Amino acid sequence: MGDAQPETTAARRTRAEVGLRVVHRRYVPYAHAHYAGNLVDGAYSLAAFGDVATEMCIRTDGDEGLFASYSDVQFRERIQAGDVIEISAEIVRVGGRSRELVFEVLVVGRGHPERGESAAEMLDPPVVATTARGTVVVP
Repeated sequence: MGDAQPETTAARRTRAEVGLRVVHRRYVPYAHAHYAGNLVDGAYSLAAFGDVATEMCIRTDGDEGLFASYSDVQFRERIQAGDVIEISAEIVRVGGRSRELVFEVLVVGRGHPERGESAAEMLDPPVVATTARGTVVVP
């Protein structure tokens, strides 16, 4: 049988390219609300950015990667329990081991408990809630 060795990180080829995009969509549960008006904290968006960044690194480099930094984080609109959000990451720069990403959270659906416990609607157009830039590194 041969002496097949596992692929080393150095031998791995990246599939990272500018413009590659990863998108997740999720419901914001009421259990995550921390503030009056059923608002979630800003860290909710940052955690979601971490999730899409992890998928991006797996897709491009076969490794979960590590977050090195965030910059220009902007909280533009509230995110509240009952929302449906779409989180995206797009590669804007590829280095030897680093990838710079732009992130966005859109509120694409919103609950309306004032109209009934389960009342909700999809938003057209969606609302930009959070944006950021970040750098991830892969081994």
